[in-house]
Amino acid sequence: MKKTLLIIFLSSIITFAQSAGNSGLAFLKFGFGARNIAMGDAGSTASNDLSAMFYNPSRLVSTKMNEVMFMHNEWIQDVRSEVGGIKWNMFNLPWAVGFNVTTVSDIEVRERPGEPISKFNANYFFGSLSSGFTIIDNLDFGATFKYLYEGLLNDESSGYGFDFGLNYSTLIKGLTASAVIKNIGTMSELRVEKTKLPSEFRLGGAYNFGLETAKLDFIVAAEFQKYLETDDIHINGGGEIIYNQTFAARVGYQSGYEARNFTGGIGIIWGNLRLDYAYMPFSLGLGNANLFSIQFKF
Repeated sequence: MKKTLLIIFLSSIITFAQSAGNSGLAFLKFGFGARNIAMGDAGSTASNDLSAMFYNPSRLVSTKMNEVMFMHNEWIQDVRSEVGGIKWNMFNLPWAVGFNVTTVSDIEVRERPGEPISKFNANYFFGSLSSGFTIIDNLDFGATFKYLYEGLLNDESSGYGFDFGLNYSTLIKGLTASAVIKNIGTMSELRVEKTKLPSEFRLGGAYNFGLETAKLDFIVAAEFQKYLETDDIHINGGGEIIYNQTFAARVGYQSGYEARNFTGGIGIIWGNLRLDYAYMPFSLGLGNANLFSIQFKF
């Protein structure tokens, strides 16, 4: 069974890497967890909690505690998202259930210049189930299934998507390497045409280390990101400094975007409770994104 899932993962990379075209459902590109977004959205390698269910489900294997997380996303141009999930352990496996509700408000309907005829909201949703296991020593595999929905004016569409990920703990203490392919699936027709999912492949690594005398912990992460339905290629990277397991400062960078690059944020850890904030400025007059997330481990 484990070998079969690994073959599916590798063959999916080969098959979908040969495709080209355009894709929709852009809300699937939004990150999850203010910590990851503040670190340049390098979550496929840097996620160390429940948020791995969105980025790379194989990284859930190394998270031992039960968790619940919620994020509010004030994006740009009247785009808002509510994202959340819960993770628990059962049958010696990690399980995670998540959701994303995204709304684009006040889209204007026009036939000619002047006042709009009317306005409507675009609505998007996914519900997900994730799990993972250790294939061999230090190599973990994970998978996510997503139910997808989009509603535009009087038209609706639904479908499904899969994510497959690998995470390897190298012989160097604190150094991990990760690979993931996301959003492999299909949608039903939205009026006359099916929306293509924003399939993507990510490959990267993260390094954790600490200075006990200074009560400081560090993580640096970088990853290569390729959207398989377009020619888009991005390099995401970031770092985090935590003082005394209480206060965190984060910074990140994303290459290949016309309107954004640097990200940043802070976090406060109080026992099993963590509060995070991320700030993502946009150029070209698009505004700024502010993201807040809260996490509790139990």
